[in-house]
Amino acid sequence: MPGGEFVTLEVADGVGTIRLARPPMNALNRQLQEEIRGCALESGAREDIRAVIVYGGEKVFAAGADIKEMSSLTYNDMASRAHELSSSFSAVAAIPKPTIAAITGYALGGGYELALCCDFRIAGDNAKVGQPEILLGIIPGAGGTQRLSRLIGPAKAKDIVYTGRFVGAEEALAIGMVDVVVAPDDVYSTAVQMAAKFAKGPAAALRAAKAAIDGGLDGDLSSGLKLESTLFAALFATEDQKIGMESFVENGPGKAEFTGR
Repeated sequence: MPGGEFVTLEVADGVGTIRLARPPMNALNRQLQEEIRGCALESGAREDIRAVIVYGGEKVFAAGADIKEMSSLTYNDMASRAHELSSSFSAVAAIPKPTIAAITGYALGGGYELALCCDFRIAGDNAKVGQPEILLGIIPGAGGTQRLSRLIGPAKAKDIVYTGRFVGAEEALAIGMVDVVVAPDDVYSTAVQMAAKFAKGPAAALRAAKAAIDGGLDGDLSSGLKLESTLFAALFATEDQKIGMESFVENGPGKAEFTGR
């Protein structure tokens, strides 16, 4: 099984699961962060993986950074490591396939920043999410101020970041911090069901859709439209475009069986 001491990559039926396992709370120390990077890069590269789930186990997603490790660091230490921390999570955001965070229990600080790197967030109804770094005298440092504000808007993001409060599943769903809420025991199976649908989809088109949406959000509308047009045209070189359109003409929508090529 690929991965390291704290993070593994499990693959079944086209779905890769990046599994965090550093009991009791999956505290995100430097080693775990680098193992996440490695599994993210492998998930992106492997053709047998068509969708990816990030999962912390049945009890907790990740309750934040390893504060014991972090508390002894000086400014000079963190100045040289801050980009490393952020980029290890950005490797998850850069996976060119549909990604789903399966959240049980706490997803706080760096844990929620990791969930923010996924396309979707499925949470148990007992989940608590948030960015409590302000309570430690710091701010989110692995994408929380940037990805959260893009997800839910600046005012709501400032509320979450300024107060450091824990947000329950019901409120998190209402304001968009998570996308689906289910019973805790159903979190992973729900994520697998969603991922399985994507795994059967047209891989190149899904990759293009993600690149267009994410790339467009980083620039102005005109540049985004040019990116979209380029990606759109390129899909006419794929098998799945031919399969999808021929199936539509012959059988109507939603019945194509894609090859991923």
